[in-house]
Amino acid sequence: MISQALAAQLKDAGLVWHTSVHDFFAIPDRDLDGRIFVLSDMMVTMQLLRGWPAVVFHGTSEWALDYLFTHEAIWLPTESQLREKLEEELAARNGRFHQLQRQEAGYVCEVALDGERLAFTAVDPSEAYGLALLDLLQRPMLK
Repeated sequence: MISQALAAQLKDAGLVWHTSVHDFFAIPDRDLDGRIFVLSDMMVTMQLLRGWPAVVFHGTSEWALDYLFTHEAIWLPTESQLREKLEEELAARNGRFHQLQRQEAGYVCEVALDGERLAFTAVDPSEAYGLALLDLLQRPMLK
């Protein structure tokens, strides 16, 4: 799983969370730092509240939190979700995924964009995919 810091950077760069069951997320600025939550099909549902997508908590009397707007949370995408988003972003930019390779220092994610090969190194595959995706999201989209 990627770090909350990288997840927050991805969110700030424009990564949109389209919620699914078993998604992981964090709730910043509510004295819940460091806690990871997961969407379950039993206790949490997705609803539109006042026109905003929201995570609605049911049956959790110990919580003082009935709902949370998704834009208030930080999505912690899984390795497969990050790779999927990376491949979508590369396709939109006429780039392509080259490889993810394990090395002594960790993992290197290589992508090709505009005839250039870019490499992103991290201790685990999720972080490497996340760093590559962050780089793409921070680049202007060429027409």
